[in-house]
Amino acid sequence: MNNKVVYALYQNFIKRGFSALRFNFRGVGRSQAQFDNGQGELNDAAAALDWMQSTNPNATNCWIAGFSFGAWIGMQLMMRRPEIAGFIALAVPANIYDFSFLAPCPASGLIVHGSEDQAVPQTSVDKLAQKLSNQKNISIDYRVIAGADHMFRNHMDELARNVDEYLDKALAAHV
Repeated sequence: MNNKVVYALYQNFIKRGFSALRFNFRGVGRSQAQFDNGQGELNDAAAALDWMQSTNPNATNCWIAGFSFGAWIGMQLMMRRPEIAGFIALAVPANIYDFSFLAPCPASGLIVHGSEDQAVPQTSVDKLAQKLSNQKNISIDYRVIAGADHMFRNHMDELARNVDEYLDKALAAHV
Protein backbone atom coordinates (compact mmCIF):
# COMPACT_ATOMS: atom_id res chain seq x y z
CA MET A 1 0.00 0.00 0.00
CA ASN A 2 3.02 2.27 0.33
CA ASN A 3 4.11 1.64 -3.25
CA LYS A 4 4.28 4.88 -5.29
CA VAL A 5 1.86 3.57 -7.92
CA VAL A 6 -0.77 2.56 -5.36
CA TYR A 7 -0.34 5.86 -3.53
CA ALA A 8 -0.80 7.82 -6.77
CA LEU A 9 -4.03 5.93 -7.53
CA TYR A 10 -5.26 6.65 -4.03
CA GLN A 11 -4.51 10.36 -4.41
CA ASN A 12 -6.31 10.51 -7.76
CA PHE A 13 -9.54 9.38 -6.09
CA ILE A 14 -9.11 11.41 -2.87
CA LYS A 15 -8.74 14.69 -4.76
CA ARG A 16 -12.09 14.00 -6.44
CA GLY A 17 -13.87 13.62 -3.12
CA PHE A 18 -14.03 9.83 -3.06
CA SER A 19 -13.60 7.94 0.17
CA ALA A 20 -10.66 5.74 -0.74
CA LEU A 21 -8.87 2.89 0.94
CA ARG A 22 -5.52 1.32 0.21
CA PHE A 23 -4.39 -1.78 2.02
CA ASN A 24 -1.81 -4.53 1.94
CA PHE A 25 -2.88 -7.98 0.93
CA ARG A 26 -2.24 -10.78 3.40
CA GLY A 27 1.43 -11.51 3.92
CA VAL A 28 2.57 -8.04 2.75
CA GLY A 29 4.04 -5.50 5.15
CA ARG A 30 2.58 -5.90 8.62
CA SER A 31 -0.60 -7.59 7.44
CA GLN A 32 -1.60 -10.90 8.96
CA ALA A 33 -1.88 -14.32 7.33
CA GLN A 34 0.10 -15.64 4.39
CA PHE A 35 -0.11 -15.25 0.63
CA ASP A 36 -3.02 -17.38 -0.64
CA ASN A 37 -2.54 -17.34 -4.44
CA GLY A 38 -5.49 -15.02 -4.89
CA GLN A 39 -8.38 -16.70 -3.07
CA GLY A 40 -7.73 -15.23 0.37
CA GLU A 41 -6.70 -11.93 -1.16
CA LEU A 42 -10.02 -11.75 -3.03
CA ASN A 43 -11.82 -12.32 0.27
CA ASP A 44 -9.71 -9.56 1.83
CA ALA A 45 -10.62 -7.15 -0.98
CA ALA A 46 -14.32 -8.00 -0.59
CA ALA A 47 -14.10 -7.38 3.18
CA ALA A 48 -12.36 -4.05 2.54
CA LEU A 49 -15.11 -3.03 0.10
CA ASP A 50 -17.79 -4.11 2.58
CA TRP A 51 -16.16 -1.95 5.24
CA MET A 52 -15.91 1.04 2.89
CA GLN A 53 -19.57 0.72 1.96
CA SER A 54 -20.68 0.42 5.60
CA THR A 55 -18.64 3.53 6.43
CA ASN A 56 -19.99 5.44 3.41
CA PRO A 57 -23.61 4.26 2.97
CA ASN A 58 -24.57 7.30 0.88
CA ALA A 59 -21.77 7.01 -1.67
CA THR A 60 -23.06 7.48 -5.21
CA ASN A 61 -20.10 5.88 -7.00
CA CYS A 62 -18.07 2.75 -6.40
CA TRP A 63 -14.86 2.22 -8.33
CA ILE A 64 -12.04 -0.27 -8.04
CA ALA A 65 -8.40 0.36 -8.87
CA GLY A 66 -5.42 -1.92 -8.70
CA PHE A 67 -1.80 -2.30 -9.63
CA SER A 68 -0.28 -5.56 -10.91
CA PHE A 69 -1.53 -8.42 -8.68
CA GLY A 70 -4.00 -5.95 -7.16
CA ALA A 71 -5.43 -5.28 -10.63
CA TRP A 72 -6.11 -9.01 -11.06
CA ILE A 73 -7.81 -9.19 -7.65
CA GLY A 74 -9.78 -6.01 -8.35
CA MET A 75 -11.07 -7.34 -11.66
CA GLN A 76 -12.24 -10.52 -9.94
CA LEU A 77 -13.98 -8.48 -7.24
CA MET A 78 -15.69 -6.41 -9.93
CA MET A 79 -17.24 -9.60 -11.33
CA ARG A 80 -18.86 -10.31 -7.95
CA ARG A 81 -19.98 -6.79 -7.08
CA PRO A 82 -22.45 -5.16 -9.47
CA GLU A 83 -22.22 -1.83 -7.67
CA ILE A 84 -18.72 -1.27 -9.07
CA ALA A 85 -19.21 1.33 -11.80
CA GLY A 86 -15.70 1.41 -13.25
CA PHE A 87 -12.13 0.28 -12.87
CA ILE A 88 -8.54 1.34 -13.28
CA ALA A 89 -6.01 -1.44 -13.82
CA LEU A 90 -2.29 -0.69 -13.99
CA ALA A 91 0.45 -3.11 -15.11
CA VAL A 92 -2.12 -5.91 -15.44
CA PRO A 93 -0.31 -9.28 -15.14
CA ALA A 94 -2.07 -10.76 -18.17
CA ASN A 95 0.86 -13.09 -18.82
CA ILE A 96 0.67 -14.67 -15.35
CA TYR A 97 -3.02 -14.85 -14.44
CA ASP A 98 -6.07 -15.96 -16.36
CA PHE A 99 -8.52 -13.14 -17.08
CA SER A 100 -11.07 -15.26 -18.95
CA PHE A 101 -13.51 -14.66 -16.08
CA LEU A 102 -14.10 -11.21 -17.60
CA ALA A 103 -16.65 -12.59 -20.05
CA PRO A 104 -18.67 -10.51 -20.02
CA CYS A 105 -16.83 -7.67 -18.35
CA PRO A 106 -19.38 -5.85 -16.17
CA ALA A 107 -17.94 -2.32 -16.33
CA SER A 108 -15.86 -0.04 -18.50
CA GLY A 109 -12.45 1.09 -17.39
CA LEU A 110 -8.88 2.18 -17.94
CA ILE A 111 -5.87 -0.08 -18.45
CA VAL A 112 -2.42 1.50 -18.37
CA HIS A 113 0.77 -0.37 -19.16
CA GLY A 114 4.43 0.51 -19.58
CA SER A 115 6.08 -0.25 -22.92
CA GLU A 116 9.24 -1.39 -21.11
CA ASP A 117 7.55 -3.55 -18.48
CA GLN A 118 9.93 -6.49 -17.99
CA ALA A 119 7.52 -8.39 -15.73
CA VAL A 120 4.51 -8.27 -18.07
CA PRO A 121 5.05 -8.21 -21.83
CA GLN A 122 2.96 -5.56 -23.53
CA THR A 123 1.61 -8.11 -26.05
CA SER A 124 -0.23 -9.98 -23.28
CA VAL A 125 -1.93 -6.77 -22.11
CA ASP A 126 -2.65 -5.77 -25.72
CA LYS A 127 -4.57 -9.03 -26.17
CA LEU A 128 -6.53 -8.59 -22.94
CA ALA A 129 -7.44 -4.98 -23.75
CA GLN A 130 -8.55 -5.99 -27.26
CA LYS A 131 -10.63 -8.89 -25.93
CA LEU A 132 -12.39 -6.62 -23.43
CA SER A 133 -12.87 -3.84 -25.99
CA ASN A 134 -14.70 -6.26 -28.28
CA GLN A 135 -17.38 -6.87 -25.67
CA LYS A 136 -20.77 -5.28 -26.07
CA ASN A 137 -21.47 -2.07 -24.12
CA ILE A 138 -17.96 -1.98 -22.65
CA SER A 139 -15.46 0.77 -23.30
CA ILE A 140 -11.83 0.09 -22.50
CA ASP A 141 -9.43 3.02 -22.59
CA TYR A 142 -6.07 1.31 -23.07
CA ARG A 143 -2.98 3.47 -22.75
CA VAL A 144 0.67 2.53 -23.08
CA ILE A 145 3.26 4.80 -21.52
CA ALA A 146 6.36 4.80 -23.69
CA GLY A 147 9.52 3.91 -21.80
CA ALA A 148 7.76 3.01 -18.54
CA ASP A 149 8.72 -0.14 -16.66
CA HIS A 150 6.50 -2.25 -14.38
CA MET A 151 6.82 0.26 -11.53
CA PHE A 152 6.39 3.28 -13.86
CA ARG A 153 9.76 4.58 -12.62
CA ASN A 154 10.47 8.07 -13.96
CA HIS A 155 6.94 8.11 -15.43
CA MET A 156 4.79 8.71 -12.34
CA ASP A 157 3.68 12.16 -13.52
CA GLU A 158 2.61 10.74 -16.86
CA LEU A 159 0.79 7.87 -15.14
CA ALA A 160 -1.06 10.29 -12.85
CA ARG A 161 -1.95 12.50 -15.84
CA ASN A 162 -3.41 9.51 -17.71
CA VAL A 163 -5.48 8.45 -14.70
CA ASP A 164 -6.63 12.04 -14.14
CA GLU A 165 -7.70 12.45 -17.77
CA TYR A 166 -9.62 9.20 -17.72
CA LEU A 167 -11.38 9.88 -14.41
CA ASP A 168 -12.34 13.41 -15.48
CA LYS A 169 -13.95 12.01 -18.63
CA ALA A 170 -15.56 8.96 -17.03
CA LEU A 171 -16.96 10.78 -14.00
CA ALA A 172 -18.36 13.60 -16.16
CA ALA A 173 -20.27 10.97 -18.15
CA HIS A 174 -21.89 9.66 -14.92
CA VAL A 175 -23.17 13.07 -13.77
